[in-house]
Amino acid sequence: MKLKMFQVDAFSEHVFGGNPAAVCPLEAWLDDSMLQAIAEENNLSETAFFVAKDGVFELRWFTPVEEVDLCGHATLATAHVIFTHLAFNEPEVVFQTRSGELRVSRAESGYAMDFPGTLPNPTEAPQELTDGLGKPPEQVLAGFDYVVLYKSEDEIRSLSPDFEKLKDLSLRGVVVTAPGKNVDFVSRCFFPKLRVNEDPVTGSAHCELAPYWAGRLDKRKLSAEQLSQRGGSIECEVKGERVVLIGRCADFMSAEIQVA
Repeated sequence: MKLKMFQVDAFSEHVFGGNPAAVCPLEAWLDDSMLQAIAEENNLSETAFFVAKDGVFELRWFTPVEEVDLCGHATLATAHVIFTHLAFNEPEVVFQTRSGELRVSRAESGYAMDFPGTLPNPTEAPQELTDGLGKPPEQVLAGFDYVVLYKSEDEIRSLSPDFEKLKDLSLRGVVVTAPGKNVDFVSRCFFPKLRVNEDPVTGSAHCELAPYWAGRLDKRKLSAEQLSQRGGSIECEVKGERVVLIGRCADFMSAEIQVA
């Protein structure tokens, strides 16, 4: 059986930037074991699979290790494929996912994703967290990741984590953040338990970061930069319990894959 697959650099205007995701359109769902095998073979942080059904798109995301509940950059990449390569003419794409209904529409500066927001709350820092980061934080919060606050962008850039110490933490991963020099806030994201030591650009993490920084800075529209090696930019807007994330995409590859 042959499947079409696209590789898209999300949250970037050009290739080799942002966060790469594979996107596979399906006519019907394959066995979960096959979906996981394809994701492992791709060895990207996320592979997205979708099936069109009754005017909406069922969407699932897989890391090389497991299926996850939410992935921002792979959702952005999937919407790009649907709008650009499948000639979808509706004003927005509606996805049915593990995290409920997600909507993506065209925006002046790319695509706008409407996601559920999560406000992280103060928590006690596990010893493995502080040891693994190697630099005492200003504060530690917990959402679906540990959100670790530092005072400056320079501190975020200088971190050199011990991923072996971070991979056994109870939450999904570790998101470090600080005020930015040229944007409202900056971040880096570490997910060693998912075999992604540092994720280039993480849309889902901004569902935690944007509500926090909106409250701290008393503003609803925020600019953000993720300080990975590839780097990426995200525009965020907090609307009640929802977060709108806006970013661009660049096509890297379209391919046909052979599966048993």
